[in-house]
Amino acid sequence: MSAVRFLARPLLGSSFIVAGAGKLKNADDTAEQLSPVLRQAADALPIQVDEKVLARAVGASQLGAGILFALGKAPRLSASVLAITSALNTFVEWRSADISTPAGREARRSGLLKNLSLLGGVLLASVDTNGRPSLAWRTQHLAADAGKAGRRQFAAAEKRTGKAVQRAARRAEHTARRAQHTVRSAAKEAASAASDVLS
Repeated sequence: MSAVRFLARPLLGSSFIVAGAGKLKNADDTAEQLSPVLRQAADALPIQVDEKVLARAVGASQLGAGILFALGKAPRLSASVLAITSALNTFVEWRSADISTPAGREARRSGLLKNLSLLGGVLLASVDTNGRPSLAWRTQHLAADAGKAGRRQFAAAEKRTGKAVQRAARRAEHTARRAQHTVRSAAKEAASAASDVLS
């Protein structure tokens, strides 16, 4: 791991760790704040789930992913989880902000910019391959290499087939010449025999 990643991951993860711990500690406030989203999520689930349980799950996932990301364990997966929770926080804070005063509108704008910055950071982290090719890149190049190998094998087979066809054509030509020579010889002998009979 490079020095930049070693420093940047804990710095970026710290905000999510603190936010996740706060959500777990104040599950009632979190459930109230996230209630529009959590109500829809609870209705979509096949089993009956309390909104507080979902709020705790969001807090726990944010805390756990933040810790994993800060430690550099499963960084792409944890960054993806943090991106989802960050998008959720951005939406909820934007919706629930008080905009009745100029100070409230300014706070809403500042909060939105902060959340979007964090979202951008974890989105970048979720595609960071730590200097190694990604699975998608490896898959594409594996397919391209397989295609090249297949084309080479096809060309070699075509070349072998072409040579075999050429050899068969040469043999057929040689056989045809021999047959032609045999027919001419037989015709000469027949003509000679006929002239002997007639004379």
